[in-house]
Amino acid sequence: MLRIDTETVGHDVGRIVQAVSLMMVVSIPVAAINAEFFAIPSFLVSAIVMGGIGTGLVWWFRGADPPEKREAMVTAATGWAAIGVLGGLPFLLIAWTIQIDPFPAWMNTPAMDSTTEVFLRPLDGVFESMSGFTGTGLTMATTEQQLPRSLHWWRSFTEWIGGVGVIVLTVAILARGGGSSGSYTLYESEARSEKIHPSIVTTVQEIWKIFVGLTVGSIVLFLLVGMEPWGALNHAMTGIATGGFSVWGSSIGYYNSPLIEYAVVPVMVAGSIAFPIHYLIFKGELHNFYTDLQTRWVFIWFTIGSLALTAIHFANGQYATLEETFRISLFQFVSATSNTGFGTATIGNGAGEPVWSAGATLLTCIGMLTGAAAGSTVSGLKLIRVITLIKGTAWQIRDVFQPQSAIRYLQIGDRKLSEAQAQREYTEATVVFILWLMFLAIGVAFLLRVLPSATPLEYVIFDVMSAQSNVGLSAGVTGPTMPKPAKVMLIINMWVGRLEIIPIAVLLGAIFQRFNLYR
Repeated sequence: MLRIDTETVGHDVGRIVQAVSLMMVVSIPVAAINAEFFAIPSFLVSAIVMGGIGTGLVWWFRGADPPEKREAMVTAATGWAAIGVLGGLPFLLIAWTIQIDPFPAWMNTPAMDSTTEVFLRPLDGVFESMSGFTGTGLTMATTEQQLPRSLHWWRSFTEWIGGVGVIVLTVAILARGGGSSGSYTLYESEARSEKIHPSIVTTVQEIWKIFVGLTVGSIVLFLLVGMEPWGALNHAMTGIATGGFSVWGSSIGYYNSPLIEYAVVPVMVAGSIAFPIHYLIFKGELHNFYTDLQTRWVFIWFTIGSLALTAIHFANGQYATLEETFRISLFQFVSATSNTGFGTATIGNGAGEPVWSAGATLLTCIGMLTGAAAGSTVSGLKLIRVITLIKGTAWQIRDVFQPQSAIRYLQIGDRKLSEAQAQREYTEATVVFILWLMFLAIGVAFLLRVLPSATPLEYVIFDVMSAQSNVGLSAGVTGPTMPKPAKVMLIINMWVGRLEIIPIAVLLGAIFQRFNLYR
């Protein structure tokens, strides 16, 4: 029977909420530097609310045992849901502060605009928060440049933290006492297993060093190619985190600069490579670019997909020149497959006149589905699972033609798996793939039910795939005017996709067990 220690879950969810509350404290100086003093009370109140909830849970369940795997899974699912909801507080409070304008003139409260106004609705703030923390980038903001810089920062900060993982943040600053086993169990629950050092706390600290270094390098690169400082900071944070929020309504397309577009591509690629490989490369072991199986396939898949998308667009006469066709195809396929979600072109207009062909849209969907390397900031199925599914299926078929006495192995990269290991990894990949498609089908069916009937099927599939793969590209379906049930469904898809489904299934199983719903 599935028995979950709720005290352990409550304690560790409290630690996660505590850690995220510190993000709001860090955001206060950013608001002050930008002279947006009106936003400081909103961040302060949000920090107090989250900090109070987190501290209360930790104190109430202070005697809890370290988590076993099942508790860690439920903690991950519950913790991500909690921070997705509570992370919407700054959007809501800042929007209402602007609406009410209770402060004197020196607080610099701006006039209400049509973009910030949507966050007067709590659901839209929760959507934006969940999209940020899960590294998705789908947004309720129609014209991002109208938002206060405080909200630009909060959106980018949620993606930057969420790209590495809120549990990774928690382990880094609030490591559980009494040894590292509980911390490692939590770390694994966030769809991670890679270790750079034997100690999980040291591994997490090394990941943060690499992540900060890549972010600083991205800022410098963007400044060198002509991006303004505020854009360089925010796009570096959301680019290396493969999140995709922008400070401009037309995303990277705002700059209308081929140089900037080409410069963003390597940042998205860097976010697609596993942290242990970055660690080895920084140590000078450059051969890992091509000897590591996943890294090699990141470059192969990005190349094949970009060229195929170029061929489709060129055959359709979609863009004026071959260079523009290649540049847009390269950028958008890498953006989709790295799950970043930056945009330089319009993909679709929702229920309006189609822009991209169905073939181009569905090819991009395949890229969003596969994702890139496990152990990076990318979501999706992950390339290692795709490789395991393809090679494992071929291995299973070959088994039909071999004698029962044969000793079989499955070669995946430099790993030679025994029959038992191969069956275990193939089964895990298959289960995730089937559950992934099941949740995707539920999302598509639900949106088809609540959206206008004129919305093309491929655009609905595209936006649900974008939400569940935590990408952020949209075919014009997602926006503040979409029905509330559709927003809730996409929030669920984003949550499910970020945690790779299994923790959600364990949480649902625990709830069913708790309330005897299996009978």
